[in-house]
Amino acid sequence: MSTAALLTGAAHGAASPADFMAARQQMAFTLGFHIVLASIGVGLPALTLLAEWRSLRTGDAVHAELARRWMKAAGVLFAVGAVSGTVLSFEMGTLWPNFMDKYGQVFGTAFALEGIAFFIEAIFMGIYLYGWDRLSPRAHFLTGVPVVIAGLLSASFVLTVNSWMNQPRGFKLVDGKVTDVDPLAAMFNPATPVQAVHLILASLMVCGFLVASVYAVGLLRDRKAGRDDRYNRVGFAIPFSLGAVCAPLQVIVGDWAVRFVADNQPAKFAAMEGVEHTRAGQPFRFAVFEIPNALSLMLKFDAHATLRGMDAVPVGDRPPAEVVKTSFEIMIALGMALLALAAWWALAWWLRRRGRALDLPWRPWFLRAAALTGVMAVVAMEAGWTTTEVGRQPWIVYGVMRTEEAINPNPGLRYGLYIVLVVYAVLAAATVSVLRRMRHRPEPAVPAAAPAAPEKETAR
Repeated sequence: MSTAALLTGAAHGAASPADFMAARQQMAFTLGFHIVLASIGVGLPALTLLAEWRSLRTGDAVHAELARRWMKAAGVLFAVGAVSGTVLSFEMGTLWPNFMDKYGQVFGTAFALEGIAFFIEAIFMGIYLYGWDRLSPRAHFLTGVPVVIAGLLSASFVLTVNSWMNQPRGFKLVDGKVTDVDPLAAMFNPATPVQAVHLILASLMVCGFLVASVYAVGLLRDRKAGRDDRYNRVGFAIPFSLGAVCAPLQVIVGDWAVRFVADNQPAKFAAMEGVEHTRAGQPFRFAVFEIPNALSLMLKFDAHATLRGMDAVPVGDRPPAEVVKTSFEIMIALGMALLALAAWWALAWWLRRRGRALDLPWRPWFLRAAALTGVMAVVAMEAGWTTTEVGRQPWIVYGVMRTEEAINPNPGLRYGLYIVLVVYAVLAAATVSVLRRMRHRPEPAVPAAAPAAPEKETAR
């Protein structure tokens, strides 16, 4: 921490460096834990409804069984997500009280709306789970629709708070006090559209590939045992198709997001791309590769355009460049790998539509790669989140409030980190144990076909 930062923090009664770092680590850990559960909460109900819709159209018992299992798993993870989300809400007040006290009135409406969406999601998820075999098939399917919509709204409302932290709007500062609050302007700030679309697509990708990876392991076991289980094939195809559809869309939205950051947070962009010096014709660097003038060309469509580097940013306002650049490169590399697998899946589907019954998507190398897509997608999301949050530093509200100004000045914050790590380890172990117990399914998965009716005797 710089001397200027320490002096600034001291004026506000800042915590010790150890407590300050512990508070940031605790927030990062709990957010990283919760964001995976939130992604599953967005994607798994959508997968469930898709499977149930297919079962209603075709009468296929496999799709119906998948829908039952996926929503039961969603119920378990929803409960765990509710716990981790509650912890986050307490952390906002206990770790960053100055931030909440000063700006809570600006973005509080978004949290209130998120709470309403959360309750709607919980109510209809309960009705959906209880309504199996108690409601008509059509009515039961319709009770799942609000779960999907409320999940999307809940994630979007929370995201508006983070986007506001990146592009604060909807208030005025008069003598250091917040006035003229406009909650709608705060929610619908310039960063909201791009961040909301980017996160929702990422959530669907994470959920799709994470669920598909489970069934990819099952398909590998089937091949090893010399059997062909349609349950695993269908269980793989639906979520992997969701991830495969979102992957190319995410590339387009990701380009939009990078351009937005370049225009509105130049220090973050310079850290992401490793631009150290302001110059015309910036090269594009990725890992050990460098292409002359390419970054200027890609960003400004002019190979000789001047782009700002870290040297144009005051030392005290620079984010940790190495962390931001590394996390950004990890996200890009994993995203491209997922896109390549999605392209292979699309090729197999296209060839099958043209009547070429090839075994492309079921080859062992593809299934082994698909078994890793869940981990790859989660790591890519965590890396993207790190890029967003660390890249905004040293600001908790970009250009308005520094992170050290928001911290709780009381000592002992690091002990909260230790407690959270232990509690979350127990919570994660219990969740995995419950899900493992739920994975076993009764045999046979699909009811045996009814015996054929005897042929009628031909009238003589």
